Amino acid sequence: MPPKQTKVITRRRKFINVEIPLTRSKIELIGESVKSVENRTIKLDLTRQLKGKSVEATVKIKLENEKPVAYPEKIKLMSYFIRRMIRKRISYVEDSFETPSQESMLLIKPFIITRKRVSRAVRKTLRNKAKNWIEDYIAERKDQEIFGDVLSNKMQKPLSLALKKTYPLSLCEIRILEIVRPLKPEEVPKIKEKPKEEKKHEKIEEGLDQLQEIEEERIKQAEKEIKDTQNKAANLEFSTNLESSESNIQPSANVESSEANNESTNPKSSESKDSEPIKPKKTKKKEKIEKKE
Repeated sequence: MPPKQTKVITRRRKFINVEIPLTRSKIELIGESVKSVENRTIKLDLTRQLKGKSVEATVKIKLENEKPVAYPEKIKLMSYFIRRMIRKRISYVEDSFETPSQESMLLIKPFIITRKRVSRAVRKTLRNKAKNWIEDYIAERKDQEIFGDVLSNKMQKPLSLALKKTYPLSLCEIRILEIVRPLKPEEVPKIKEKPKEEKKHEKIEEGLDQLQEIEEERIKQAEKEIKDTQNKAANLEFSTNLESSESNIQPSANVESSEANNESTNPKSSESKDSEPIKPKKTKKKEKIEKKE
């Protein structure tokens, strides 16, 4: 009797769509079913999405409502990108520490480059300030928000502005951001309450009264401006009339002054005119008679 042959059941593999909320995109993975894709890790290159900033992200797939969703586990800035940023006669500051967020313990490695060479004391102050600022920033947020802020550069900008007060920087980046382990409920840090601004709860009637007062003040200001413009126009007209009258009076005064000057220069002519009487002119007939006589 020949041996019985066992049938091997083979399932067809298919493409399964996986959502990545961090980059707002989808990828396709080959698998038999949705459950076969669960807890799988994928490495993604995000250089194109971040416009030349070479970042590698490792993502872990979890099931939500029987749909695979990929959440980030680690972000790493590539070494060749850092090598490209380093120049001669500069100093760089590195650090590595673990801080708790609202969900898990995170490993962070910031990387800072100064514009020029710096002493050891300045480097130490930069390192300590960066560590304190990052710890306060992460303690108030969840993992997804932190990863999104690092990729969109929302975390690095305020950090660089805070550190520039000590010394100007040419680069401020997070080299590695990684989830180490989930936190216990006892280990979750408490969010510090920020000082709230005192809000004045005003009534609607008071608000209306204030609006009326503002409108009245505006009307008064407008009336004042109109009166000022009218007074200015009247003053300008009065000054132009005075100038025109003075210009008409000036030539007569000049004539009188010229006559006075001439009299002062020729006193004899003036005296002779006054002393000599006016003689009547002789006619031709009278002149002939006088000659015959």
